[in-house]
Amino acid sequence: MSDLASLVQSILAQISAAGDEAALEAVRVASLGKKGSISALLATLGKMSPDERKTQGAAINQAKDEVTQALAARRDVLKSAALDARLASETIDVTLPPRDAPTEAGRIHPLSQVWDELTTIFADMGFSVAEGPDIETDDYNFTKLNFPEGHPAREMHDTFFFHPKEDGSRMLLRTHTSPVQVRTMLSQKPPIRVICPGRTYRIDSDATHTPQFHQVEGLVIDKHSHLGHLKWILHEFCKAFFEVDHINMRFRPSFFPFTEPSLEVDIQCRRDKGEIRFGEGEDWLEILGCGMVHPNVLRACGIDPDEYQGFAWGMGIDRIAMLKYGIADLRQLFDSDVRWLSHYGFKPLEVPTLAGGLSS
Repeated sequence: MSDLASLVQSILAQISAAGDEAALEAVRVASLGKKGSISALLATLGKMSPDERKTQGAAINQAKDEVTQALAARRDVLKSAALDARLASETIDVTLPPRDAPTEAGRIHPLSQVWDELTTIFADMGFSVAEGPDIETDDYNFTKLNFPEGHPAREMHDTFFFHPKEDGSRMLLRTHTSPVQVRTMLSQKPPIRVICPGRTYRIDSDATHTPQFHQVEGLVIDKHSHLGHLKWILHEFCKAFFEVDHINMRFRPSFFPFTEPSLEVDIQCRRDKGEIRFGEGEDWLEILGCGMVHPNVLRACGIDPDEYQGFAWGMGIDRIAMLKYGIADLRQLFDSDVRWLSHYGFKPLEVPTLAGGLSS
């Protein structure tokens, strides 16, 4: 019995000295495993006499229970210590700056921003937005807009044409948003006051031209509209869009098939160290084309030019975006570079308003 007591004390000492669960498991196997020291003593009970078995069996089973309880208690201590150590090593530093919310990380593309800006400005002047399909007929894109047969824009080297139909007609990717003006005049009675933003397509590609780009055109049709109204609208738009108190404008005679008279519009600017500032300086920059709607266009759209007249204008959304936000190459607008967008883009919740600022 003294040997059993010594064995138990030795095992309990080993249990107390176990520094982790792996060491504790080694002690359990050495004592209570199939070949363990206490298991070996239990195996000898079958060879003892009934009286010895009664005495020795009770002592050995008591020793087994004592060791089992010590193992369980030590295991709980080790698990608690391991949890404390893990919590100490994996604590969160609450002093770190929080991650940006999705509304802060995402960015609105400059073209989308400028689209919203010009829509806001013209809506304040009473204009509605008209839209039309990107794939157009030759009739809407050219004929009803007074383009003569043989005009360069009707050639394959300037315009994206689809394969001819059985009747010989060809659909095309619209070269301007003017077909939307045609569709509006055919579907609505004057007075008409709309802007037509959208994608357009021409076979051209360099630093200031891309095969697909964006335009916004405006159209006013009523009985008393004239160039004075047109000049005022464009002047107010340029002031609001470029966010300046005053800007000088210069109107030069030009030619477009769909307007008569036709005008090119220059705005005052100052070029300095690679930057362009509007509303100051002595330089001029061409920005758009405009004019009075040609009587032939009115007739083609079912409007009597002896009763109604109107004016129209058109400008590139990509171009004015480049001018306002200092973008050097038009092709960058379509590169899908997230790094570029993080620099030139706008936060999603910064909605342009005339009261709060278009690009604040």
